[in-house]
Order: sequence, then C-alpha cells, then structure tokens
Amino acid sequence: MVSQLGNDAMAAVTTANVPVFLLLSLVFGVQSGLAILVSQYWGKRDLESISRVLGVACFVGLSLSALLAVLFYLFPVAIMDLLSNNHHLSVLGAPYLRLIGFSYLFNMLSSIYVSAQRSVERPLFGMLVFGFSTILNTGLNYILIFGHLGAPAMGIEGAALATLLSRVSEFLICAAVAIRGRHLPLCASAFLRPGWAMFRRFLRYATPVMCNESLWGLGNSLLTVILGYMENSVSVLAAYSVTGNLGRLFLVVCFGLGSATAVMVGKTIGEGADRQEILTLGIDLLRFTTWVGVGLGAVSSLLLPLLFHPVLFPLFKLYGETAQIATALAVGTFVTTPLHAYCICTIIGVLRAGADVNWSAVLDVGPQWLVALPLTAFLALVVRGNFWLVVLAIQSESLVKTPFCIWRVRSGKWIHNVTGDPVHEA
Repeated sequence: MVSQLGNDAMAAVTTANVPVFLLLSLVFGVQSGLAILVSQYWGKRDLESISRVLGVACFVGLSLSALLAVLFYLFPVAIMDLLSNNHHLSVLGAPYLRLIGFSYLFNMLSSIYVSAQRSVERPLFGMLVFGFSTILNTGLNYILIFGHLGAPAMGIEGAALATLLSRVSEFLICAAVAIRGRHLPLCASAFLRPGWAMFRRFLRYATPVMCNESLWGLGNSLLTVILGYMENSVSVLAAYSVTGNLGRLFLVVCFGLGSATAVMVGKTIGEGADRQEILTLGIDLLRFTTWVGVGLGAVSSLLLPLLFHPVLFPLFKLYGETAQIATALAVGTFVTTPLHAYCICTIIGVLRAGADVNWSAVLDVGPQWLVALPLTAFLALVVRGNFWLVVLAIQSESLVKTPFCIWRVRSGKWIHNVTGDPVHEA
C-alpha cells in the first residue's frame, strides 16, 4: 500500500525499517533464548521453571525494546541520516520511525508468550494471534494510509499507527490467555520473582543468542545502508523492499520449520533421550527442511516470470531499471532458498535447541560480516559493476555458511541438557 504513494515513500519506509529490523532481531533473540530453556523444561514438565523463564524474558525484552523505542522517537531524522545519503528520505520517513518503535514494546511481550506456547507444543496459538493482527493491520493500513471510512489520509504515518494498534491487539489477547489459560498455567509468584539463579541461567544461554540476532540484524541493516549509498539508491531500495518481502514470504516457512525443529529437539533432550537418538532426529529434520527449501525455490522461480514480473512488479510500480534490479534480487533469493532453509533450521532449530549458542552465533554471524558485507560493499560502492555481481555477493553468506553448518551438526558436540540432567550415550 505504501508503494502506491510512490517510490520515494517506499524507499523512505524501507530506510526507516532498517533500525526497526535491529529491534525485531532483539525480539527474535529473546524468543530464541526463551525457547532453549522452555522446550527442555517442557520435556521435564517443570511448569514452575517455565514461569520463571517467562518472567526473566519479559523483563529483559521490555527493557531493551523500550530503550530503542525512545531513541527512535527522539532522534528519527538523525538515525535515518546515518543510513542513507538522501536527507529527503529521512525527513519523509521520520514520522513512521517515531511511532513504529513503540509497537515493538507490545510485540516483544506477545512474541515472548507466543514463543512459550510454541515451545510447549501449541503452535496454533501463535498462528491465530498473529493471523488476526495481520488482518487487522492490513485493514487499518487501508483506512489510515489513504483516509477511507472517514479517517484522515495519514500516508506513511498511518502505516506506522496501523502497526502500533495491531501490536496492542496481540498483547491484549496474549495477556488474557496468560491469565486464564490452562495448558500453560502461569505461576504468578514465579513469574514476578523468578530468582537470580534463573536470571543467570537465562542470560547464560540467551545473551549469545541476543548478541547473535543483534549482530545479524545490524548486518542486514548495513546491507540496506550499502544499497542506499549506491548511485541509483531510490530504485535499488524500492526494488529491495519489494523483493525482500517476497523472499521473506517464502523464508518464513523455513523459520517456522526451524522453530518446530527446536521444539522437537529440545523436548527430546529434556526427556533424557540418549545422544544418538537426538543426533538422528536432528539430521532427519534437517534433511526434510532442505527438501522443503528445494520445493519453495522451484515454485518461486517458476512464479517469477509467470506472476511476479508481469503482475506484482507493476502493482508495486516497479518499471524499467527498478524492475531489472528487482528481478536480479529475486533470482538470487529463490535459487539459494534450499541453502537458507538448511542453515536457518540448523542454527535456530538444532544447535540452539541443544544450547550450542556460541557456535550457532559464530556460524550465523561470521560468514555475514567476514564475507558477504565486505564483498557487497566492494562490488556495489567501489567497483560499481553489474548488479548481478552485487546479488551474488549478497547471497555469498549462505554459500559459505552451509558446509560449516553440516560439519557442526554431524559432530554431535552441540547436544547439551540445560535442565541439569546429563546426556547419555547410546
């Protein structure tokens, strides 16, 4: 809908979402740290410890997201000026950034509770909550961006307000279920006073994950910054916004499979299974995920000439050079989908479920910062060569990451029981 306001508006929102992506990475980091502990405690059916983990996660997550939200509200233009060489985009996107940060205060809390529900084998809850908020967000976008049903036409600021209101709705639903739910009863005393022992345990396993996600989010933000400093930055950012969302539409399936893998592997470890059984389960789940990635990559590649190029690109006002750039980005994303699927499921599913948080962080961040970002910056800003080479540089992260992920999983050294019980050999 923002694309209907023009390429400048689309580029402004894309730039404003760069620091927001860092906040979203923190949300995912807290979620992942929570899932490591909750899934294994669920294997032991230790509900009191799960309530303690939730209490610590809410305190840590809310503190971090509140700090960033305040910074976004106070210094939106200054922050966006760091991300692009176009001050006009910073001024245009500032109203969006001022509001959108506060939406993630509510999203942090709802995401934590949804992650806990998923870790105790209730994935349907999160699908229903986020499905409802997505529908609500879409409707409010239509009303507030364009001024329908008697509302003022707020443009970009309307998009941010729509997101904020939908995040509030998520939080209210989660709060009601947390208070009245029976499948995961919340122990108020344990939640409000989780204790220093659980606080230290959460930080031990969650801190590397949060640092991992923050650095990975910062890396993705820097990628947008690099593209924002290219000579044709408006066209590049508009194309990157559309194809990035299309790519995430398919990759979200991989993240879902990774989360499901984490629950299954973590629960198996918590139940006290032997090492060989856990290793076999992890390898089988990764094999399945890879084949799903192959299917997604094939389908999306077929849709590129049949649907995306003739229908979706014109719908988002991508023509000429912008459409060519979007095509290159889409091809790079779709062809490497199987590699993304394997790596995502390895890192957020298998390794984190086994509390191998340090190695998962190295494997996730190392190829991005040591290979993909320097290579992309060199080709985009120094060589200024063919954009297909820039796309290859962007995707080099997964090309480098995959063999190291295979090696770490096969070693079996990632299996750790964080509940205190030993892991037995077969």
